[in-house]
Amino acid sequence: MFNNIISAIRIILFSSEGKIDVRNIKYLPRWVVLGIDVYLIIQSVTLAVLLLDDVLGEAAFISSFWNVAAVIAVNIAMFFIFKTYAGLIRHSSYMDAFKLMLSSLSTFATLVILNFVYTAVYNEPMFMVIGLILYMTLSFTFLLLFRLIVKQFYTHFTFSTVDGSLSNAVILGADENAISIAGALQSENPRRFKIKGFIAKGNFNSNIRILDKPVLNFGENFIQNIQRLDANSVILSDGKLSSEEKFALVAKCLERDIKVYNAPLVSNWQSTDAVTKGVRSLRIEDLLDRDPITLNKKSKERQIKGKTILVTGGAGSIGSEIVRQVAELEPGLLLILDQAETPLHNLSLEIKARFPDLNLKFVITDVCNKNRLELLMQNHDIDVIYHAAAYKHVPLMESNPHEAILTNIMGTKNLADLAVDYGVDKFVMVSTDKAVNPSNVMGASKRAAEMYVQSLYFCSRKNIRNKTKFITTRFGNVLGSNGSVVPLFKKQIEKGGPITITHPDIIRYFMTIPEACQLVLEAGAMGKGGEIFIFDMGEPVKIMDLATKMIRLAGFVPGADIKIKITGLRPGEKLYEELLTDHCETLPTHHEKIMISQDPIVDHDTVDMKVAQIVDASFNLKDIAVVQRLKALVPEFKSMNSTFEQLDVVEENTAKMKVK
Repeated sequence: MFNNIISAIRIILFSSEGKIDVRNIKYLPRWVVLGIDVYLIIQSVTLAVLLLDDVLGEAAFISSFWNVAAVIAVNIAMFFIFKTYAGLIRHSSYMDAFKLMLSSLSTFATLVILNFVYTAVYNEPMFMVIGLILYMTLSFTFLLLFRLIVKQFYTHFTFSTVDGSLSNAVILGADENAISIAGALQSENPRRFKIKGFIAKGNFNSNIRILDKPVLNFGENFIQNIQRLDANSVILSDGKLSSEEKFALVAKCLERDIKVYNAPLVSNWQSTDAVTKGVRSLRIEDLLDRDPITLNKKSKERQIKGKTILVTGGAGSIGSEIVRQVAELEPGLLLILDQAETPLHNLSLEIKARFPDLNLKFVITDVCNKNRLELLMQNHDIDVIYHAAAYKHVPLMESNPHEAILTNIMGTKNLADLAVDYGVDKFVMVSTDKAVNPSNVMGASKRAAEMYVQSLYFCSRKNIRNKTKFITTRFGNVLGSNGSVVPLFKKQIEKGGPITITHPDIIRYFMTIPEACQLVLEAGAMGKGGEIFIFDMGEPVKIMDLATKMIRLAGFVPGADIKIKITGLRPGEKLYEELLTDHCETLPTHHEKIMISQDPIVDHDTVDMKVAQIVDASFNLKDIAVVQRLKALVPEFKSMNSTFEQLDVVEENTAKMKVK
């Protein structure tokens, strides 16, 4: 029997290598904690009696065993009332200390009242008040020390065995967010970082310490300060740094083999565990030259909660994120439509796992299939459509213009016409900045789709029975979307290069996928009909700079470790994108980052007729005729680096002949 007990203790306390490993002790049972607490208050009573006896020379505090029993009984009762024994000792917090303080004060108050009553009845006190004060002080101190010692003991033995594998890190920042992140990382298990100190802007005294860690100044010598703290990692938590300061810091750190991590804003996370998981390696979107855009959640909830929502192109990078954000807002029914079977299947597994109680339906079809779309409308009373289905790759659409027309224009027309016929409340179309002064078939096809839905709205609203509000969202390139430069550059870096760039001076606007989808949802909520919403996306990013930053973030030297190769502009590609045409103005909205583009509105009958001609040419697979008719609908469409430039030359010559 005794040997069995010894074996059990050995399994609990020791690792397989025979070393002490207190991590095997998950928690102390409540009755054990309560027993230790009772033992500590008995010792507190004993010590109080001895101290007062020594000072006053007599049993001045407690005169009998029953009085001692009364003190212990009252204190135990307070343990049960405040449940001071219920928490995990190794995770004791300020709240646990507060409960102990309340328990001690309540014990003191109860004993004082009991002493007053006893004195009134028997004309002599049970206790001296000074004795009760001494007892309260001793018991609270012992109880608190017990918890602190266990917490420190557990922390020391838990992490001391893995300290050799930890990354020594400094926190960039010294505000509440930085302190919270440092605290969360120090309690993380298994721990990844050993916090060595803080580096922050401002004139900090060299003696200042936070969490018993030094605080050094962020300045020109910040690398030396990092090295002084023997750190090999920096965790960014200071949101006050400009993009230039942040990139300068990252560049200098990477040059000296110092890893850089990005930390979340603690207020955005629900738990300590979520905070520590949010500390991740720096990504290129963390170095964008603009502040992230956040929008109002309540307006989107009113738009979606309890409603029937259809998302087309739901398996794509934009569509799938719209699905995720819509799912969080508790729609009554979420219809997810796409023609790509495998991506739609993968998305169905993810969404069903994340939202098991959500009413979902996955539909495989093409937006060109009007009969299938109409059947969907007949079977479901759809409130909102988020139309993200589209072909988007410029070079591919330049060589397959008929497919761009059928999906981007005819597919949009099919869905828009049915939305009016079946009384859909809102139709939100996802467009692109490539629709502005388009230089390729893809951008022109999206502009034609914009023109169709906008003209349809202003035409259909003349009929009071037609209630569908058509809204368009227009934004730039999306970081991390399928086929975008960021995942392409990542793959090229992983292969050892080279990174391929079409032109050294090419620039683009960028935003993250969640931001893009927030815009789509916000536009649906605020739109009254007929608007084209655009983002203030900050300054455009030079693709050459983007590539350089990504190479440095990967720990390589641009041009030396990873080459950058210039390949020449692709068909339909231009050096820069625009969010507005030359003749457009913008109107402000309630959000300073969102504006409404005042694009000219074309008569719907004219647009409808020309769209029919374009679609007819597409069915006949006549590329030249398709693009020619597309240019007739979108006169600002001028081809670049494309075989279709000949059409612009013919058009210019014809115009000159008319002038003569």
